[in-house]
Amino acid sequence: MESINILIEKFVDYLRFERLYTKNTIDSYKRDLNEYAYFLKKIENINFDSVSHETIISFLEYLFKTRKDTSVSRILSTLRSFYKYLLRSQIVTKNPFSRIKNLKLSKKEIKILNQEEVSGFLNILPASTYIQLRDRAMFEMLYSCGMRVSEIINLKLPDIDMDENLLRFIGKGNKERLIPLGLSAKDCLLKYLSASRPHMEKEKKTEFVFLNRNGLKMTRQGFWKILKTYAKKINFDKNIYPHIFRHSFATHMLEEGADLRTVQELLGHSSISTTEIYTNIDKKHIKKIYFKYHPRDKIVK
Repeated sequence: MESINILIEKFVDYLRFERLYTKNTIDSYKRDLNEYAYFLKKIENINFDSVSHETIISFLEYLFKTRKDTSVSRILSTLRSFYKYLLRSQIVTKNPFSRIKNLKLSKKEIKILNQEEVSGFLNILPASTYIQLRDRAMFEMLYSCGMRVSEIINLKLPDIDMDENLLRFIGKGNKERLIPLGLSAKDCLLKYLSASRPHMEKEKKTEFVFLNRNGLKMTRQGFWKILKTYAKKINFDKNIYPHIFRHSFATHMLEEGADLRTVQELLGHSSISTTEIYTNIDKKHIKKIYFKYHPRDKIVK
């Protein structure tokens, strides 16, 4: 029988080429499985195909010494998926983790900014220099489009449809995701693309929309640093981080009367348990609802 390390690599290939998981998700799976393999080798060199309930309890005790409840729950989910794969491949005859339940985690309170706080932050941002125009466009899109940081920094020029006011790109699970481009965000984006980006790109040609000072693709770390710098400069009195704008986007849409399923689709959630059951909503309806209810992008008749 092949070693657990070889099987982990095969499982990783399965996640990458068949399930089409993202690199970050695959890396997380691999870290969890490598820790499990290390534990089995360290504790009496137990084989992965003959793990007892007692061994699993010992593994959980080992995890709880250094891990938070959320991390332990994630690792358990990873191991259930790994053994399901081994079962389908007829490498093992049972899944020792099938009856091990995840911890019931208390729901964390979602932090948001109210509408006045968001407007106060965005409206005070300067827009005089090339860099400031870029930053203003990034932060407007963060809230106006409810985007993740990873989506903003990976956005490419062909993903933008100015005529339809839409952003098109491939999201999780290799699914196309459409995001309406709000009026405020579009105005800032156009100014950045016409006045700033050509000077920032220089001779380094790239399709990525947002570039750093060296003309290279904006990084996640760079985005965080820029946001924190602005918050400090304007003495913003709340803990501000990129995802708080996404939470605020969803909350404000619902406050203004948007239905839950539309917000689910705008956020790109496959399940409404993260915003109920996935519903395939007509994209024109999403645009109509978006411009009707988004507090910063209402169309004045």
